[in-house]
Amino acid sequence: MPSAKRRWKQRDSSNETVKMLCRVRGIGVNFASVLTREVLYRTFDNRRQIASYLGLAPTPFQTGGLDRDRRINRAGNSRARKTLVQLAWLWLRYQPDSSLAAWFRERVGSLQGRTRRIAIIALARKLLIAIWRFVTLGLVPEGAIIAG
Repeated sequence: MPSAKRRWKQRDSSNETVKMLCRVRGIGVNFASVLTREVLYRTFDNRRQIASYLGLAPTPFQTGGLDRDRRINRAGNSRARKTLVQLAWLWLRYQPDSSLAAWFRERVGSLQGRTRRIAIIALARKLLIAIWRFVTLGLVPEGAIIAG
């Protein structure tokens, strides 16, 4: 019986998280549900942990005096990662005045193709961290439109 109570409490908190995320313009019930049930049910200590959980953290490359970050490692929750990349594209459409969208436009400009696809992954990582901060700390992403 105690596990049933725990499941109800967990379900209530996840429903609150979904409602909270749905207040952000551009995030619908489907995106909010996937992020809540696949990612935000866990606790993370820092932004690097949450990015690596989804496979959005860069792979370090160290040799001799050279210390670089290479491509993302893609080891992680692929469903949540794909959902987040779709959400990043929608973020550009529905939150064009946010600082994340401005960062993307400044970085990419009028470039097309591969550069744009690489930059959207970086935007997805930044968006994930912003959403995590919004859910855990209540910090609204800078310039984002929140409904009532």
